[in-house]
Amino acid sequence: MLTRTRTRSIARQVGTIAVTLLGLLVLTFVIGRMMPADPVRAIVGEEATRDTYMQVYQQLGLDRPLVVQFFLYLRDVLTGDFGTSIRTGQPVIDDIITVMPATLELATLAIIIGAGLGIPLGVIAAVKKDRWQDHVIRVISLAGHSMPIFWTGMIALLIFYAWLGWVGGGGRMSDYFIGLVPPVTNFILIDAALAGEWDVFQSALNHLILPASLLGYSSSAYITRMTRSFMLDQINQEYITTARVKGLSVRQTIWRHAFLNIRVQLVTIVALAYGALLEGAVLIETVFSWPGFGQYLTSNLMIGDMNAVMTCVLLVGVIFIALNLLSDVLYRVFDPRTR
Repeated sequence: MLTRTRTRSIARQVGTIAVTLLGLLVLTFVIGRMMPADPVRAIVGEEATRDTYMQVYQQLGLDRPLVVQFFLYLRDVLTGDFGTSIRTGQPVIDDIITVMPATLELATLAIIIGAGLGIPLGVIAAVKKDRWQDHVIRVISLAGHSMPIFWTGMIALLIFYAWLGWVGGGGRMSDYFIGLVPPVTNFILIDAALAGEWDVFQSALNHLILPASLLGYSSSAYITRMTRSFMLDQINQEYITTARVKGLSVRQTIWRHAFLNIRVQLVTIVALAYGALLEGAVLIETVFSWPGFGQYLTSNLMIGDMNAVMTCVLLVGVIFIALNLLSDVLYRVFDPRTR
């Protein structure tokens, strides 16, 4: 049974989420109206007559006051109507459902690589503070954080695809495999495994590994620096000294005591890094011709597809809210004192 304090906490959290979503909707609407592209011209074309232009202008509701336009937009969003894409002619939500699995597949493997590298490296850097291991790891992290990912993407393609031939090139798989696997989940690795098409699975994995590794390296730089900072705070605590005096080894002290105390903070860091990957995959998807959410957003932004851009911006915001909520839940699971 929920206590009064717990009930108030949940109500406060629900209220915060509702206000945040409303603010996000207002922001999305403002962005849509401030776009330099003319959505009417994008539909009717440059050669359309003024009568045709005004007819579409009125059909889109752009002749109404902004307040009325916002409430119409709010009504449509609440009923699940995000409009139709000018570029594809399909409902925007259908387009996003089609392209989002490609980005999720890319970002999920990237965050596994990023956290798998960043957390151990951060711990080692903290334990070996001011030694050569620490300096090397900090240089690697700084390089990952500083180098433009579109530049590293092109260099990596040149080396690992064009020269060495170790990985696949652009796209999600080789052209001759396209269409062989029926879409079930739109996650190509899962669909290929379900269909038993292991050649397609291998081709998809070969095309995925390079962009995911670059994104993972980029996110590992941030995770490494944060892990090092958190771990240094713990190493300087008295309980670590006490554990060492009692005879525990450095490894036992770090992984059994200090690491347990930073895992909650790491959950938040990894969740935020995952959200940033979903949002920031635009450049890497462009370099690798990856048919995902980032490329969809970029393509529609170029032609001023207002419905698609507004929905994409809204979705990114919702993803960040969901990840923050998930990290908060995990925070409470790992640390009962915060319940």
